[in-house]
Parts: sequence; C-alpha cells; structure tokens
Amino acid sequence: QVQLVESGGGLVQAGGSLRLSCASSGGILIMSWYRQAPGKQRELVALISSGGGSTNYADSVKGRFTISRDNAKNMVYLQMNSLKPEDTAIYYCKGRKWGGVRFEDYWGQGTQVTVSS
Repeated sequence: QVQLVESGGGLVQAGGSLRLSCASSGGILIMSWYRQAPGKQRELVALISSGGGSTNYADSVKGRFTISRDNAKNMVYLQMNSLKPEDTAIYYCKGRKWGGVRFEDYWGQGTQVTVSS
C-alpha cells in the first residue's frame, strides 16, 4: 500500500509564497498536485513525470507554481509564488503506480492553503 503525506500548507497573504511537500512510500511513477476549493470540484494543478523531465500546469497557475521531485528522497514539491486569494483550497498530492494489471492512484490526506487578501 502506498502512503502519501502532504505538509507545508498554511495561511499567507496575497503575493506571498508557500512550498508544499509530499512524502511517498516509493514506487510512484507520475506525481501530481490537485486542489479543491469549497463548493468546487477537485482540479489538477500540476503534474510531473517519473523522471521529472516533463511537467504540466493548469493555466491558472502557470508562471507562478513550480512542481519538482527528488526521487532519491521520494519527495514531490509544489513551490507556489505570487499567491492569490483564489488559490485558497485544500491541496492534495496524488501518485500513480503501475499495479501489474493497471495503474493505481493514491491520494494524500490534503493540506489547507489559505491566501488572505
């Protein structure tokens, strides 16, 4: 069973920065960050390939957020700069692993990010 644990959330003023971290128990191929604001659907924020060479971002965070990973430490990060109140949400780490028959998705418990205006 794969476990994912996020950390780094908190309260920050608009224009500030936060760095989220996600620790995994290993074996993850594709890692991503999602977020869910109150009353809204969960949305993909950023994704990174297994080797870290390919990334993808939601249009709303391009140029402000950066996803990265350290496979030696089984860690994935989300550096969030120039934060806006609309970035307020619970942020979730998701990992996708090949289970032998199909891909399996695993989720962390989430970490709250609140951006005040």
